Amino acid sequence: MSLTAEDRLRSEKLAKVHTRLMAAFGEPDWHELMPAVDELVCTILSQNTNDINRDKAFRALKERYPTWEEVRDADPAELQYVIRIAGLALQKGPNIQAALKAITAEQGTISLEWLKELNVEEARDWLTQLKGVGPKTAAIVMVFSLGMPAFPVDTHVFRVTGRIGLRPAKMNVEKTHAYLEMIGDPAVFGPLHLNLITLGREYCLARKPKCSGCPVVDLCDYPDKDFET
Repeated sequence: MSLTAEDRLRSEKLAKVHTRLMAAFGEPDWHELMPAVDELVCTILSQNTNDINRDKAFRALKERYPTWEEVRDADPAELQYVIRIAGLALQKGPNIQAALKAITAEQGTISLEWLKELNVEEARDWLTQLKGVGPKTAAIVMVFSLGMPAFPVDTHVFRVTGRIGLRPAKMNVEKTHAYLEMIGDPAVFGPLHLNLITLGREYCLARKPKCSGCPVVDLCDYPDKDFET
């Protein structure tokens, strides 16, 4: 798809934002790089919880079940108990087991490395047909574990990109994934995603943004800036 003049302006702004955020926050740390199946399960556990409880649940899962086959075939109630600290265990447990069964049915083994042979849209489509796996979860697996050019959009990224003017104002979350992939540099999708989250957590807060000191305030289109300290 060719870029319009407006798209090109947003693309240039996105590149400037990336440069500013790298200068302000540095190269962001992602949790340890994991195989794609591990990342998929970890990201499902992360939904609607914090990183600490996600990590505790993932460690408990790996300690109780040494292989993904054992997770797949586990007693559902026991699995839900093991991951309970992550919250929503009644949903996450069945979703994890259903995903592992779907991967097994597709490949005969529990691995997602074969997705690298597909293009971005094909890989995304396959992942998002799994129950409990939306575009954000799929993009996280793709960019951080499979090295594919996908841009995860969570609540922070969606809010920040809207305020700064990096996407059309009325664009929804689902379309924002594809739009940022279209206008951005695939080489920086991972760190840019993480630094936009940091911006959203430290400055561009949902209710009352802290515009004083924001590293991209002069690039931002948000009309209701708050410079109170």
